[in-house]
Amino acid sequence: MKTPTRPFTALLILNFALAACSSGGFGTLGFGTNGNDTLDAPGVDLRADGADNLETGHRLVAAGQYELAIRSFNRAAIDRGTVDAEILSGLGTANLGLGRLGQAETQLRRAVQRDATQPEIWNNLGVVLMERGKNADAIQIFRKAFALDNGESVSIRDNLRLALEKSENFDTSSDSIDEYKLVRRGSADYLIRSGL
Repeated sequence: MKTPTRPFTALLILNFALAACSSGGFGTLGFGTNGNDTLDAPGVDLRADGADNLETGHRLVAAGQYELAIRSFNRAAIDRGTVDAEILSGLGTANLGLGRLGQAETQLRRAVQRDATQPEIWNNLGVVLMERGKNADAIQIFRKAFALDNGESVSIRDNLRLALEKSENFDTSSDSIDEYKLVRRGSADYLIRSGL
């Protein structure tokens, strides 16, 4: 028994074969070639550089898109061929936003080992330690960040002040929400609230 789709299928294959043999290639079928027998989307500059994955990761963290930020930071590591302190710091910050405090602490400590001169990394490690309830360690880390920054960052100063207040008031109620500020290289600050 013959199926009615065989003639249609044969006609379609013949149409593709003829289109491929013609001087226009598949473009005669309306696929939108650019004249070089390569397909491309209209309005896309194929010569332009791609987005910087590191900067994209920082923007995603600022937007609260932590899973996407982790992917972007991982792509940045592939682009650079190494996992440097800035990428580790970004990964730690994104994991902190997801509430993965153990991973965040590990990554930020590794970042500090690779580059101990960046106050932003020390600050973000201090925020993780505060979130984990390691107040005494966090105060020391915030002091280190504050000293490296020469007291210029308002965010680091505020974090140190909050940590000192929290350690002095052991009986702080669980209803209070402390707003710690994560800092990245550049002008942007991230805000994180305790009790994720």
